[in-house]
Amino acid sequence: MSSRTGERIRHALVGTGSRAEMFVRALVRDHADTAELVAFADVNQARMDAHNRWLGESGHPPVPTYRADELAATLRKERVDVLVVTSVDDTHAAHIDTALRAGCDVITEKPMTVDADGCRQILAAVADTGRQVRVAFNYRYNPLHEKLRELLADGAIGEVGSVHFEWLLDVRHGADYFRRWHRDKAHSGGLMVHKAGHHFDLVNWWLDAAPVEVYAAGRLFFYGEAGRRHGYARDYERAYGSPAAADDPFALRLDAHPKLRELYLDAETEDGYQRDRNVFAPGVSIEDDMSVLARYSTGATMTYHLTAYAPYEGYRVMVNGSRGRLELEVVESDHVSPASAGALKGAALHGDEAAVEAGSATLTLRPFWAPPQVVPVSGHTRSGHGGADARMARVLIGGEPDPMGRAATARDGALALLTGLAANRSFTTGAPVRVADLLDLP
Repeated sequence: MSSRTGERIRHALVGTGSRAEMFVRALVRDHADTAELVAFADVNQARMDAHNRWLGESGHPPVPTYRADELAATLRKERVDVLVVTSVDDTHAAHIDTALRAGCDVITEKPMTVDADGCRQILAAVADTGRQVRVAFNYRYNPLHEKLRELLADGAIGEVGSVHFEWLLDVRHGADYFRRWHRDKAHSGGLMVHKAGHHFDLVNWWLDAAPVEVYAAGRLFFYGEAGRRHGYARDYERAYGSPAAADDPFALRLDAHPKLRELYLDAETEDGYQRDRNVFAPGVSIEDDMSVLARYSTGATMTYHLTAYAPYEGYRVMVNGSRGRLELEVVESDHVSPASAGALKGAALHGDEAAVEAGSATLTLRPFWAPPQVVPVSGHTRSGHGGADARMARVLIGGEPDPMGRAATARDGALALLTGLAANRSFTTGAPVRVADLLDLP
């Protein structure tokens, strides 16, 4: 990342919703010796003011605030080295392009963008400017996932033939994508892009491979207007102030979360954005039950399933090879308790605290002609995506060496995106989709 000799690296952040909190904390507290937060940009002044008030509570002075449409001028005025992008997903491409062409490097939340045109725009800007984009695929930094990659690279199961990957979002975490802007595929790309992009990136990284062809099927089975068929629908538009939402386990209690209240409820008068929509209200254009079959450049295949309405949260990864099999099973929370049903996963802010429910993680190597071996993994925690958030910040912001190549590039962001975009197209056409037909990467 760029900087002037002897000075801390100057960071600005665009998009001051709850996703910004992890990066703000890393900049002003965890890595303040090498990094500096010098500006906020957003479409909503109240949200920027909230973050500045929290900075003041921690003893950090407030930083200048700017409108998001003034980003280019902001970067020049504040002499920014690195822009951190945590805005709504469909705005990423424009912000990244602006920053690169202003001479900045970029750290962007995943997904890098939501469509092939945005991807082309970013890759062109990288090529034109020589600047750097790093995509915050924090799951690469989870010690469990690092160990799985290490075992595969060391040939523990030989040549990989296939991967099966199942991800379960529980009815607290999964529901949250149907309350907010993510419910509109134009903004988020749907869960194949916004959520599964994490998982597609992991498979690309584990296999050191690129997706070639994708066939997929997906539907809105549980949320949206399907909720009436299942007996869950309530007649209200948003939870706050709605008597019908009072005992709805799917309703988010914004007023019970001080930071969420300040970021969203108190900021509504500026832009009208409602963070607590009814998950069963009309207008959902994303899927909640999705299956994918992908073929990779190495010849390996992947079967993948994402369920956004499960009774517990966790995932299973099974990798079959010419010398055995690897199995990873993670339970992030074994149930959703009634007391936490109207909250967010773990805490009021994304990734900030561990969930209160029980969890577990097991990585097992099953070689041919030998008993299975449970592989010990150190460093895995219940907080911050298995400890990954803090580890990622040490690399992307703290400048820690990265011999495993966890810092995802713009090309890595494109490859993860393309699997999701191909799946979305296959949902519509019912046919396999060649990834190169969407965007042919060199």
